[in-house]
Amino acid sequence: MIFTFLVLVPLIKIIITSLSFQANDERMVRGAREGAFTFYHYTRVFVGKLSRSLFYKPLKNTLIIGIGVTTLSMFMGTILAWIIVRTNIPFKKFLNTVIVIPYMMPSWVLALAWLLVFKNNRTGGAPGMLTVLFGIVPPDWLSYGIFPIIICLGFHYYAYSFLLVSGALETVNSELEEAGALSGLDKLKVLRKITFPLVLPALGSSFVLTFSRSMGTFGTPALLGLPVRIFTIPTQIYASINARNTGDSFVLALVLVFMAAVAIYFNSKIIGKRKSYVTMGGKGFRSKPNNLGVWRIPVTAAVFLFLIIIIIIPVILLTWNTFMLLPDDYSLSNLTTHFWTGESNFKISSGEEGIFRNPGIWGGVVNSIKLGISAAVLNAFLGLFVGYAIVRSRGTRISRSLEALSFAPYVFPSIAMGAIYLGMFARPVGPFPALYGTFWLLLLIVVVKNMPFSSRTGMSAMLQIDKSLEESAQIEGMPWLKRFWKIIFPLSRSGFFSGMLLTFITSMRELSLIILLITPSTRVLTTIIFGYEDQDMVQHANGVTLILMLIIVSANFIMRRFLGSKSITGIKES
Repeated sequence: MIFTFLVLVPLIKIIITSLSFQANDERMVRGAREGAFTFYHYTRVFVGKLSRSLFYKPLKNTLIIGIGVTTLSMFMGTILAWIIVRTNIPFKKFLNTVIVIPYMMPSWVLALAWLLVFKNNRTGGAPGMLTVLFGIVPPDWLSYGIFPIIICLGFHYYAYSFLLVSGALETVNSELEEAGALSGLDKLKVLRKITFPLVLPALGSSFVLTFSRSMGTFGTPALLGLPVRIFTIPTQIYASINARNTGDSFVLALVLVFMAAVAIYFNSKIIGKRKSYVTMGGKGFRSKPNNLGVWRIPVTAAVFLFLIIIIIIPVILLTWNTFMLLPDDYSLSNLTTHFWTGESNFKISSGEEGIFRNPGIWGGVVNSIKLGISAAVLNAFLGLFVGYAIVRSRGTRISRSLEALSFAPYVFPSIAMGAIYLGMFARPVGPFPALYGTFWLLLLIVVVKNMPFSSRTGMSAMLQIDKSLEESAQIEGMPWLKRFWKIIFPLSRSGFFSGMLLTFITSMRELSLIILLITPSTRVLTTIIFGYEDQDMVQHANGVTLILMLIIVSANFIMRRFLGSKSITGIKES
């Protein structure tokens, strides 16, 4: 009941709010009364004098970015998946782990690194390395705007395609490819006519999922678009909220929800109606890697070069920048530790203390870790309970309803869900007091948003546990709670901790979901970074980013050691 309240009521409330006058409308519309029914916000957004800047230009930018990011990430992810899974490239285990590291990092880390290299003088502040070191002034379209947004997000979201396509390629029987080769097809035609048609459902899913995620992200479009007033729908929602045009922002949020729902609908159609071609059966299955021959070393070098460009170089750039006293002087004499250990000096960064001395930053560290751990534990347990209820009542109306309800938050783009919860919990509602400005609202929205993934982790764990084990204990008179703790939980422990780590990582790097809900007392590392970047305090922003990355990578390493398994990689929003 409570989960229904947290999922369905916010959507109903945002619809009602979008159809009502708000307090800010009373000074713009004659006779407007707060709470009165109106189509004013829909008219203003879709057909009003400002509709071009409020909706149509942001929509065009959102669609262009979504298509561009999806195309780029699918191209990279699919090629990498084929190389890792279907060829004899060396270091497969290492590469399979490292390739998804960019997705573990916040999506806007690459945007910060991009600005350090390609920033020009258009928005003020220190220019990038190209200008300082080589005297090359990048054009505006290269420094800010749609092109760099597509590049940065494409290098982040290619993990969708890599994970989905690599999983599908592992099930393709190589005898089919060999049969094609024996019939006279060259290697490219074998790929085009046999291999890729067999993984088309995975390609379709990666297209839909990447498109829906990229059009709903906030951080990178904000860093690379807002300084030159290039808006997407998520950044326009953020701007409308800041301008107290709540009704407009809720209409835009509903547009995002609708677009995401359409994308997910087509994804289900792609999976559900695609003809099935059985590639694994009881008569045996063989997956033989393709021999790269003389191309083995060049291809391996190209993959490592790609990873160096998108992982190592950005980290080096961010680290070096944190030690630069003047942001446009790359000489050794300009290096300093002030931004890490320095006391307040109003001549530097508006008097902001060094990171290690800064109580605001360490408060953000505490809030971030507290949010990550709390959400991880809650989601892991809720995921197991929901998964148990769905699996044990499989085939019933309750099971279908609970499964659909647990997946519903996936439909809400993060920025839209943040807007919904802002409107819902600004005042007391139902059993909840006014939560805006409290840590509990952040925890609540993070737990609800991650429920689709934790519930499916729980379902996967429950499907692997034979019901007869629990029935035997039930016959012996063991109560349900004891059965769950003594039998179910130990057998599902690996999935529990994997889901816990996935939620922790997602919570730590979350920005889009909580950017509208943060107050000075609830700041977390991601919003601190965004604030520093917005104030052009680049060294502080990059330093805090490195701390955030260190926490995430350390958590992943510790959990891997604890579980004795591979890194936890999962598809989640930044």
